[in-house]
Amino acid sequence: MWKDSLVIPDRDFRFPSACGIAGIMSKNGRLMNGSVIVESITSMMERGNGLGSGYAGYGIYPDFEDHYAFHVLYDDKLSKKETEDFIKERFDITYDEPMPTRKVRSIKEVHVIWRYFLRPKITEAIEKMGMDLDEERDSIVETVMHINSKIKGAFVVSSGKNMGIFKGVGFPDEMAEYYRMDEYEGYIWIAHNRFPTNSVGWWGGAHPFGILDWSVVHNGEISSYGANRRYLESFGYKCTLSTDTEVIVYLFDLFVRKRKHDIYTTSKILAAPLWTEIEIMPDEEKDFYTKVRMVYGGALLNGPFAIIVAKENMMMGLNDRIKLRPLVCAEKNDLLFIASEESAIRKVCPDPDRIWAPRAGEPVVGYLKSGERYGEVEKASGIQDRSG
Repeated sequence: MWKDSLVIPDRDFRFPSACGIAGIMSKNGRLMNGSVIVESITSMMERGNGLGSGYAGYGIYPDFEDHYAFHVLYDDKLSKKETEDFIKERFDITYDEPMPTRKVRSIKEVHVIWRYFLRPKITEAIEKMGMDLDEERDSIVETVMHINSKIKGAFVVSSGKNMGIFKGVGFPDEMAEYYRMDEYEGYIWIAHNRFPTNSVGWWGGAHPFGILDWSVVHNGEISSYGANRRYLESFGYKCTLSTDTEVIVYLFDLFVRKRKHDIYTTSKILAAPLWTEIEIMPDEEKDFYTKVRMVYGGALLNGPFAIIVAKENMMMGLNDRIKLRPLVCAEKNDLLFIASEESAIRKVCPDPDRIWAPRAGEPVVGYLKSGERYGEVEKASGIQDRSG
């Protein structure tokens, strides 16, 4: 294993299909110990080079399930004080503490990591005036954008309810030990093992990326990052974490939460077919994709990618439109598994009921069997997949 050798040979070897992603969801909402996703992602250790890894878990904060959980990286005490002064203007802080961690000799702690459980002050006014709670969520996004772009040395990496993102520079087993993942239980877990190619390896740039309840892990490169970033900036999002994957999580928030598109329409916007494919489609389908490409051109994700996207009631896997990165899915009873490799699934589920590779650009979605959030009612129960 590379990490046991004296030299990590990332200068001498390039793996264009590298980075490992994994996700596990219980559609019945059964809690699973974090050690399960750790076992899955660490079976693909060779897909990373130690410059980043991380986890996102849902259902992990039952004692504060109605609070927004902010995980914040600080460079110094000054950035922490400035951030907390700003937070106190907008939120009531119910509880805060240093992130519980273990000492891991190979992990260089370059940030102070703090977590806060917050209640927005705007919530009471919204409830009294009968306003849409989306106003509250907009205020969370604005808060995260302000801290990340305006306060030097402070970075909000997690801002959802009853979920959290844990990430940094290191191999996935090291990050799991550092963040004590075996002490958490959740009904959705996603994980990443990073092999950065076009961006730096630093704590804020590791995966998953998140905003509100959304989280994303990604294998590949977003060559349309510049166009996507400019598109998002026109709607108030700011990309500050120096990694192309950041645009993906904001695009899902924009189209699903704010524009009220469903997951499948959003997937068709982000991974729309090539013009050569559209030209030979039946008229109705051709008309739909022509409009998608013309209206949402700035949101199209170009380049190779395989992603896992999660929010509080859903987990989805999606490939780019010509499938330049591997992605495998499986089912077992109420569980949905998504990973870069079949071996990562069989490591934790040796005998799945069904296993398959989705087609290019076709989402595979698992829904929690209850719940309504973001004004979006997911009527489907279980897994929907249109991969054929």
